[in-house]
Amino acid sequence: MDYLWGHSRRFNDYSSYIKRTFHERVQKVSVDAGFSCPNRDGLKGVGGCTFCNNSTFNPSYCGEEESITSQINVGINFFSPKYKTQNYLAYFQAYSNTYDDLDVLKARYEEALLHPKVIGLVLGTRPDCVSDELLMYLAELNKDHTITVEYGIESTLDATLKEINRGHDFADGAKAIKKTAEAGLQVGAHLILGLPGESHQDILNHAKEISALPINYLKLHQLQLVRGSVMGEEYLKNPSEMKLYDVDEYIDLVVDFLEILNPKIVMERFISQSPKDLLIAPKWGLKNFEFVAKVDKRLKERDTWQGKFYKD
Repeated sequence: MDYLWGHSRRFNDYSSYIKRTFHERVQKVSVDAGFSCPNRDGLKGVGGCTFCNNSTFNPSYCGEEESITSQINVGINFFSPKYKTQNYLAYFQAYSNTYDDLDVLKARYEEALLHPKVIGLVLGTRPDCVSDELLMYLAELNKDHTITVEYGIESTLDATLKEINRGHDFADGAKAIKKTAEAGLQVGAHLILGLPGESHQDILNHAKEISALPINYLKLHQLQLVRGSVMGEEYLKNPSEMKLYDVDEYIDLVVDFLEILNPKIVMERFISQSPKDLLIAPKWGLKNFEFVAKVDKRLKERDTWQGKFYKD
């Protein structure tokens, strides 16, 4: 059986989407461009989100002390032994990568795009860090390159966003997503499943809220507690006060989520993997591809698929 996305896999997976779109392998290569975050530098707050230690986001080859070109070259050297022929998307990942003067942003983006193997940008950021002027500029870049803006939404519940010290509400996220899509850009979003205080139904409601927005890609992350984060340190003091999913519980949660998610949304990932030396809990011991295989198996066991119960 082929589903809406054109193949027999039971969810709209990112790797198949990339092959359909580019007709070749395209790999993201991460860049740390030295940006900050309004939730750390005092504009919105200090200390960042309670779940966050930004060191968990960067591969070992990234470092803001290195030039963008150098980081891209090191990243390509890292991936090229596995994949001999491919192009790359420069993934501006650490902190908020639209948070600076426009001239600074232009210089750093354009340095990446000058690399002969880079065909586009993925800009990880917050919904309160994107201006109309920037979107106009990115729309111009998008005429000759592939430009994606990836927003950390994390939750659709304002009470949760306040509790985790996010510094914006869900309306900010929805507004930014809509404006970015209207500019003709690809839009990605992140959600964390299992944030404190959120029920199973709350999490499924995230799927309904996200499905109503013009999102191209979605990343799900299990709540991970890491050293150097407020939430991680609180867990170490009182581990019994925080609910964490085990692997099987989280697989079923993901499948429940997929069933009501808009089938047009491409699923880029279901879990994240923090460095072992920073991860406190949960310690599942699974790589991303191993977890995806378990989701595939559970979807088949339940004879279900992404969007089975989606209502437009």
